[in-house]
Amino acid sequence: MFVSKSMTSNVITVDKGAGILEARDKMAAHCIRHLPVVEEDNRLIGIITDRDIRSALPSTVILDYENRKEKEKISDLKVKDIMTINPVTVSPSYTIQDVLLLVLQTKVGAFPVVDEKGKLQGIISVDDLLRAFVNVLGIGEPGSLLCILVEEKLGQMKKIVDAITEENVSFGSILVARYWDEGKRAVFPYLLTQNISPIKKKLQKMGYTLMDPMEWYMDQINREIKGKGGKSR
Repeated sequence: MFVSKSMTSNVITVDKGAGILEARDKMAAHCIRHLPVVEEDNRLIGIITDRDIRSALPSTVILDYENRKEKEKISDLKVKDIMTINPVTVSPSYTIQDVLLLVLQTKVGAFPVVDEKGKLQGIISVDDLLRAFVNVLGIGEPGSLLCILVEEKLGQMKKIVDAITEENVSFGSILVARYWDEGKRAVFPYLLTQNISPIKKKLQKMGYTLMDPMEWYMDQINREIKGKGGKSR
């Protein structure tokens, strides 16, 4: 899935000459935390966040928004004074996987989306990513998640899919992750049913090992901690 299909296109922006209280009012009015800063041709030149504003405002203004004296003191403080210049951006042709990796690498909660000329096309946030993955994974519908340990060899996925579809059960999604033991993988089918007991018994009869998905996750964490010489709790 591409960013162009998941981003917010109707972006609220701010001018670099706007006061920071005006920027804060815009964020509050539209319930957003990021404001791209653009020039007249819609070319992106920066971004300002609610955290930037909180850091710039005296605590007295934060606690007492109507404090006229304090507001006058910061009336000359503009967006350009505290914005992040040349922020990290993404292209409309990026995938949501690309953006998710950027979130992990940069610890940034939202990215302006710009074209090859640097003009703002949209913005994509962590919330947008979550909505996209909920849609892709089909987890917006009621269902159950299984964790199946399999040998890393051809044909395993087909066997699992065939076994489940024979029970007239639909898939919301199916993911494959690495497992700590060499030659093993963990398969995670999200099934659109609550009655998974017959399917679990069938898979176990076929020789597959089933784990609770959370147990698998904690097992990975514990083994990684031990591998680093630490102690698991």
